[in-house]
Amino acid sequence: MYSPLKQVRIKRGQTLNDVAQAVGTDSGNLSRIENQKQTASPDLAEKLAKHFGYEVTEIQILYPERFQHA
Repeated sequence: MYSPLKQVRIKRGQTLNDVAQAVGTDSGNLSRIENQKQTASPDLAEKLAKHFGYEVTEIQILYPERFQHA
């Protein structure tokens, strides 16, 4: 199951590079966040939420395990 962040990125047809550039990070960092190997900083979570028009929230980005459904 994908994280809420990865779900919305794929739904919008954006690549890791597209999103990473838009929010000022690198694609490797974003990939680790999407795959729950790293936690986003609160600042980056806010930038990501704004980038996606709050279709995914900061809380969903910071705590993706709470929003994954089987």
